[in-house]
Amino acid sequence: MIDRDGYRPNVGIILTNARGEVFWARRCRCDGWQFPQGGIHREETVEQALFRELYEEVGLARSHVEIRGRTRGWLHYDLPPAYRRSTGSRQFRGQKQVWFLLRLIGTDADVRLDCSAAPEFDCWRWVDYWSPLDSIVAFKRDVYQSALTELAPLLRP
Repeated sequence: MIDRDGYRPNVGIILTNARGEVFWARRCRCDGWQFPQGGIHREETVEQALFRELYEEVGLARSHVEIRGRTRGWLHYDLPPAYRRSTGSRQFRGQKQVWFLLRLIGTDADVRLDCSAAPEFDCWRWVDYWSPLDSIVAFKRDVYQSALTELAPLLRP
């Protein structure tokens, strides 16, 4: 589903632990690290997509997390032309995302990267809240900066 401006609706997930660190995962078949994220299906609400993606990519259920907050609106990034796929009649530009800040209330042992037929990630770790800005691919950096900045006040012990 691509909107009239060429953006695919998507959710982004910033998962934190009790120490305020964030879940950072390595994509399968490459050395790119990122937060979990994924598309919103036509029949889904943003929150339904959040929990579906959280389970598919990280193996966590709604009962393993609490929602601390979400961005007020959509954050957009354009994909470099080399990463764009043909979408038929509409020109695909990139992603528009609503970002959620979650806190893990389960345990690290609840995390499973093998809950889908084609896993997104092959390993993960907890990192300092701001460190993803140093290693995320350049075309996503502004969105990560915006999401982390907007959601940072919602971190609390």
